[in-house]
Amino acid sequence: VQLQASGGGSVQAGGSLRLSCAASGRTVRRDNMGWFRQGPGKERDFVAAIRWTGDIRFADSVKGRFTISRDDAKNTVYLQMNSLKPEDTAVYYCAVSPRAIASTLTRDSSYDYWGQGTQVTVSS
Repeated sequence: VQLQASGGGSVQAGGSLRLSCAASGRTVRRDNMGWFRQGPGKERDFVAAIRWTGDIRFADSVKGRFTISRDDAKNTVYLQMNSLKPEDTAVYYCAVSPRAIASTLTRDSSYDYWGQGTQVTVSS
């Protein structure tokens, strides 16, 4: 599975961005898909995930501001980011996990395939 993330950019605080992650190589309709981010000088952190069943998880830091969705016909997962804050500045990575269960969705070790990352910069 190859993943291509796009949609990053620079916005002011309070703005919005929509990230996309297109998968190729095979269908991911039976896979779990997630978004992680790595800020400057920080470790990579979980942001959001959507299971193939439709179950969704969010990090507490983005609840109420971010939404995640998938279009299996397009083999694509989306991350809609609203009310962006400077602390959301990071490189955002999408990932695919064929095997994660609900309790392991937030762990990056559960994901087998990773995209190249897209930069999101939020200025105050």
